[in-house]
Amino acid sequence: MTTANTRIIDADGHVVEDLEAIMELMPDRYTQKSRIRDPFPPLDHLHSSNLHIVPPGSFQEVGPEGWLKFLDDVGIESTVLYPTRGLAFGKVVSREWAVDLAQAYNNWMYETYIQKSPRFRVMALIPLQDPEAAATELRRAVEGLGMCGAVLPFTGSQANLGRQLYWPIYAEADRLRCCLAIHGGAHANIGLDDLNPYASVHALGHPFGQMISFAAVILNGLCDKFPNIRFGFLEGGVTWLLMCLERFNRSYETHIQYDPCGEFLQLEAGEQVSEYITRHIQHNRIFVSCEGRETNLPYAIRTVGNSPFVFSTDFPHEVNNEYCKEGIWALLEDSELSPEDQEAVLHLNAERYYNLAQG
Repeated sequence: MTTANTRIIDADGHVVEDLEAIMELMPDRYTQKSRIRDPFPPLDHLHSSNLHIVPPGSFQEVGPEGWLKFLDDVGIESTVLYPTRGLAFGKVVSREWAVDLAQAYNNWMYETYIQKSPRFRVMALIPLQDPEAAATELRRAVEGLGMCGAVLPFTGSQANLGRQLYWPIYAEADRLRCCLAIHGGAHANIGLDDLNPYASVHALGHPFGQMISFAAVILNGLCDKFPNIRFGFLEGGVTWLLMCLERFNRSYETHIQYDPCGEFLQLEAGEQVSEYITRHIQHNRIFVSCEGRETNLPYAIRTVGNSPFVFSTDFPHEVNNEYCKEGIWALLEDSELSPEDQEAVLHLNAERYYNLAQG
């Protein structure tokens, strides 16, 4: 495979956390008084005690060197890295633990990946358990550690992401003009707990979580209140967005929320919610990840334009090198996508979302 004439930025890769190394970066009170060597809660009860076959070579215990080999082999210029075990970070109960763990994880990512190669960019963890501390850590991560923004959990946090509780975080992100990403992974307590086989949980958990978070961001008017934030919704495909465009229109027409304080979204005269969403997409406030085999991507582009969609590998999770190469070729060979669409999805949109042009 060659992508010599095609720039590709991976908008959503994952690290495999070195849990002991992260624990060593926690304050001494944890390492001296606790035998805990795993600082993160489990993702959920659905990922474990379950036997299924995955693609050969997926879920590798990959580190920075392995990541660089993957980028070279697949033909990817750079990647933006997200956690694996850290996707359960919203489930941490202790406020103090969450604050200290966020700092330790971000320091580990800085030392292990950011300082290793400019091809690695990073999204931080911030402790939503303490919004003021989260705002402080977001500022340190972006201004001090050079991170692109932060990850927001869609499960496990104490309130939906549109609540005023989290507005101090959004105010700081707005000031920083950085991005915030909602990323799935912990699927408990959203109605899937008794589903089997696991493929049903994986297929539905990611888009369900994205729709819940998207509703909170859109219908609570966060794009109006904090116009400098770029919100990303990752690893749920693109079809859930099309469903939201349709369902939000109908539901808002028949259930207009009483809003004496102007707390929720503000539609322009005669505007539908789908048009409101498209308007904010055009203003670079909403981004959605896609992979290489999404048959509804051309339709989604015809519906809202090509500007929100960013290409993701999800490496090293349920993919291997060949799977990612085939996905890129599927996107490049899709006759319904113009060269402009392909260029936007493969690198231009990720550059805008993560503000990569300015480093």
